[in-house]
Amino acid sequence: MVFRTAYRITGNAADAEDILQTVFLRLLRRENRPVMESQESYLRRAAVNASLDVMRSGRDTRNVPIDGLDLPGRQEPESRELRGQLRKALARLQPREAEIFSLRFFEDRSNQEIAQMLGISQVHVAVILHRTRRQLQNEIRTYLGDRR
Repeated sequence: MVFRTAYRITGNAADAEDILQTVFLRLLRRENRPVMESQESYLRRAAVNASLDVMRSGRDTRNVPIDGLDLPGRQEPESRELRGQLRKALARLQPREAEIFSLRFFEDRSNQEIAQMLGISQVHVAVILHRTRRQLQNEIRTYLGDRR
């Protein structure tokens, strides 16, 4: 689950493997391990945050499709380029916005599930998603306008 979450955000199998290791190493190195109401929620959030850190670092990544998994990265060249631009735009978001967007659209979580995971209201989740989608749409429109 951690690997798939990281792969969906980064689009790179090598980065996803690094993120998987990072998440578990960080957890093991903590002297005071967090009390987890939901291990899945904790690990998913850790994967999203570590993935966004990788995206923000600006490392030169390559899309490496993985056979047998229904994951992003198998589109035509133009679609891959557009997905890459979306990832770059996502990396520029505030951490909370990027996390909520990733949980909703990459992990297919409902607003209610996200609200419960993060301890906020569903209305707050919906507002953040609306603003984030608008911001990302504007960045993608700018990218598409530059290419024409």
